[in-house]
Parts: sequence; structure tokens; C-alpha cells
Amino acid sequence: QVQLVESGGGLVQTGDSLRLSCAASGLSLRFTMYAMGWFRQAPGNEREFVAATSGSGIITDYADSGKGRFIISRDNAKNTVYLQMNSLKPEDTAVYYCAASTQLRRSSNAYRYWGQGTQVTVSS
Repeated sequence: QVQLVESGGGLVQTGDSLRLSCAASGLSLRFTMYAMGWFRQAPGNEREFVAATSGSGIITDYADSGKGRFIISRDNAKNTVYLQMNSLKPEDTAVYYCAASTQLRRSSNAYRYWGQGTQVTVSS
């Protein structure tokens, strides 16, 4: 059974940093065959794209909201993808989800497998 397990969320202050992790297991194909993405959903809002990376980790894509502040990376030997979040703002408060896709896309519809999410709360 496929599992994506996020960790690293928490309560921080404006300007702080967090690194989220997502560990994958049970995928039918080797981990490098999957593009990995991060999405977030704040209360009252739709789920939105945050960042994604290709199977090799060479190609990355960021939503405008995180450009210059967020970095997506992966360690394929550990079947893990990361989201480094710097200079956090209250508007970054959301549940952050990890997802796997066979193609590098921004649309949540392109991602077949999802984690349960990890809460990030940024206080002012």
C-alpha cells in the first residue's frame, strides 16, 4: 500500500523557518519515476500548489507565494522529499500536503497519491 507521510510542521513566529519532510513507501515504481509536489490548504480556501520537483530533482517549480523563500529538494536514496520554508508569514498558515505524480504538473488533479498533511501555523 502506498504511503506518503509528512512531518516537520509546527507553530512558529513570523520570520522563522521550518523544513517539512515527506517519506514515501509502497510505490509501484521506483521513487525516481515520480515527480513530487507540495500543496497547502488554509481554512476557508482551496488547496493550492506550492512547489514541485522532477524525479531527478533537477527541475523545480514554485508558486509565486513561495518564490525566494521556499526550496523543494529530494533524497531519492531515502525516498524522501523536503520543503524548506524560510521567512514564514502568517499567510503561510495551512495544512501542507505531499503528493506524487508521474508528471511534473501544478494541478492537484495530476497527483495520484497524497499524504495526510502536516499543520503549519505562523503567528504574528
